Amino acid sequence: MPGAQLWQASPLTYLALILGGVLSIFPIIWSFIIASRDNSAVYEMPPTPGDQLFTNVDRMLANEDAAFLYGLVNSAVVSTVVTISVIFFSSLAGFAFAKLKFRGSNALLLIIILTMMVPTQLGVIPLYLMMVELGWTGTLQAVIVPFLVQGFGVFMMRQYAMSAISDELIEAARLDGCSTWRIYWNVVLPALRPAAAVLGLLTFMQTWNEFLWPFIVLTPDTPTVQYSLKILSSGLYQTDYVALFAGTALATLPLLIVFIIFGRQIIGGIMEGAVKS
Repeated sequence: MPGAQLWQASPLTYLALILGGVLSIFPIIWSFIIASRDNSAVYEMPPTPGDQLFTNVDRMLANEDAAFLYGLVNSAVVSTVVTISVIFFSSLAGFAFAKLKFRGSNALLLIIILTMMVPTQLGVIPLYLMMVELGWTGTLQAVIVPFLVQGFGVFMMRQYAMSAISDELIEAARLDGCSTWRIYWNVVLPALRPAAAVLGLLTFMQTWNEFLWPFIVLTPDTPTVQYSLKILSSGLYQTDYVALFAGTALATLPLLIVFIIFGRQIIGGIMEGAVKS
């Protein structure tokens, strides 16, 4: 059948996927390999694994200035709180914009979309001045509160809710006597679970990898993991690249764990969206 050819991957497609996979995973593998060697092997090509991984990790963790474990815990707290908040508020607002009728909804949605077009760097100075006025500099709430809601999440959930939730389902719930909150909690939120998993993963990765804002508003006494890596890279006379790569390798592990946990939901969401389209 001529149409069947659209669903058959060519050898070129497989080659492109393999090449993309290799290019994506190579920096991670290279980090672990360099973390297992000494500084003299940093520039070796191709890199070969060594047997000093745990020794280098211990030396990196012993660096009191970097406070890597403390930064790891801070990043976990910040990323988890921000991710949960973004999923909750985005799904709530997305449901309202998609299925509830209220005056000014289109104008509010347009404002939310416009916030996505403003570069983050443009608001760094006024946001920092606000943190100074609140007395939040050097504290974790300075890197949590400004990011509890994101325009992209609201728009994404709104688009998904429009296609995943039928108006008949909402009306049936209302006829059964459900309040708007109960409809959201018992009907809408379970239906939005695949999209919420994707949004949660993207938000967690973005927050975990954020460097500029924590570097501006935090201090070495309350670092995130990216701030700790910055301290590791700022050697007095020379950079200890092995310790830096050991920290980078450890900082990558939580992201891999989160992806493994939410991977099934992400694939399910992609497949469900493909079937509906």
